[in-house]
Amino acid sequence: MVEQTDRPVKPALWCGFRLKCPNCCTGTMMQGYLKVNDSCPNCGQELHHHRADDGPAWATILISGHLLAPLMLFVFTTFRPEGWQMAIGFSVVFLVLMVFMLPRVKGMFVAIQWAKRMHGFADE
Repeated sequence: MVEQTDRPVKPALWCGFRLKCPNCCTGTMMQGYLKVNDSCPNCGQELHHHRADDGPAWATILISGHLLAPLMLFVFTTFRPEGWQMAIGFSVVFLVLMVFMLPRVKGMFVAIQWAKRMHGFADE
C-alpha cells in the first residue's frame, strides 16, 4: 500500500472559505446556499465524498457566540439599553452573522476533509 501525504491545509482552508474548490481554488464549490457540487466545474475534482453533517452549524454557532458575547457585555455595560432592544438588536446581528458564516464554514469543513484525504478524497 502506497502512503499518501496530506495536501496543503492552509490554502485549502482559504479556498473553502471563499467557497471555491480546494483543489484548483477556481471552480465554485457550492451549488446553492449549502448544497455542495458533486464535482468541481473547473477541474473535475469530485466533492460528493464530503461528510460535513452538523459540524459547520456547530462551529458557526460557537464562533458567533464567542464574537457576540463580549460585544453584548460591552454594549450592556456602556449604554444600558432596554432588554427588548438588546434582544432584538443582537438577534438580528446574530442571524446576519450566521447567514454569512455558515456556507463559508461548511466550505472549510469540505476543504479540510479534502486536504486530509478523508471520506473518499484519497487518490485511487
